Order: sequence, then structure tokens, then C-alpha cells
Amino acid sequence: MIIVIDGPAGSGKSSTAKAIANRLGIKFLDSGALYRAITYLWLESDKPGKAEFFENLSNVRLQADYRDQTFYVQADGKNLTDKIRTKYVADHVSEIASYKTARRFVNEFMRNLVKEDTYIADGRDLGTAVFPDADLKFYMDASLKERAKRRFLEMKASDESITLEDVMENLRSRDEKDQNRENDPLKKADDAIVIDTTGKSFEEQVQEMVSIIKENVNLN
Repeated sequence: MIIVIDGPAGSGKSSTAKAIANRLGIKFLDSGALYRAITYLWLESDKPGKAEFFENLSNVRLQADYRDQTFYVQADGKNLTDKIRTKYVADHVSEIASYKTARRFVNEFMRNLVKEDTYIADGRDLGTAVFPDADLKFYMDASLKERAKRRFLEMKASDESITLEDVMENLRSRDEKDQNRENDPLKKADDAIVIDTTGKSFEEQVQEMVSIIKENVNLN
């Protein structure tokens, strides 16, 4: 069983999905972390030609696990969990995620991961491209200013040089790229439930979605 949450960067998808997973006793899948991991690998390999990099992507041994309220990502045995949360990676992730080969790699990984058990996942095209038959779909959104504040607080812990202005410009650029990319652009699924979190407390948005899940999905 899979429940998906789509929406633009910084809308609160990951933190909300993790809280829901913990509250309902289900597993959490962070699709954005997987794209960040691929982006990190490309940056660390001295930015080789993308065609060459993507051709060898299938040789990467990617692993993901959610425990202790943290989504851990490893590639070829190396822990990337903290390394992928920097501004340097964030500045390039939309570019890498726009490539069909990268999307195919991550999508196949996620589909294999959720074949057993119940998951809640967050991303940008889960309800439209990756899991079109998901048991329940949400689309979360918030104003650009509010999204930037949230992402700034998240990134500052691992990158003290980051500023709120940097984050806002990054999100503005990512919104444009995500919505206009050729492969699987960001958009709301026709059957998704819209959750606008602007002005809502974290607890309010989590409780609203937990109630909807309990009303619409049999978790037993």
C-alpha cells in the first residue's frame, strides 16, 4: 500500500510525511533524498558528462532505510544522509532530476522498495508518474515566503553560510524548473486532495491529513 504526497520544494512534505508515518506506524519514503543522493554522486565525481554518468547509474548500489525518525541513504556502502542536505547539492538537484535516465533509476528503486508493507512517500510527481494508482494522494502547497523559511531552518543546521535570500531564490528557480521540465513535471494529480499549509501550524496540517487517511484507507 502506498500513500503519496506531492508538492513544491519546502511545502512541508517530508516533515509531514515522517510525522504521519510515526503516528500511524507505517514506513516513510523520501524520494527527494534519492535524487539528492544521485546529484551528490555526480558532483563528487567531478561533474562528468551527464550521458556518461547516467549510463553507469545502474551500477550504483543505492540503499535507503527509515529509522529513528531519519531517512538514511547510502550509495555503494557510503552514508550520504547528511552530505546531501547542503546548498551545493540543492543548487543542482533539479537539473539532475530532470533527466529521464535519472528519473527511471529512482522510480524503479522506489517501486521495488514499496512492494511489501505500507508506505507514505513524498515527492513531486509520485501521484502522476510514479504511483498513479496510489491508494491515497495529497498535494501540499504553501506560499514561497513560508516555504523558504522552512527550508532555511532545515539547511542551516548543515550549512551555516546559507541565507534566507539564497533559499528563496533557490526555491523560486526550482519551482520554475520542476513545473516546466520535459520529463514528469510537477503538477497536481486530478484525484489528489489539496492541503494548503500557509498559516497552519505543523500539528494542524499533520492532524488534518491523519484524519483524512483514517477515513479513506484501511491500514489494518
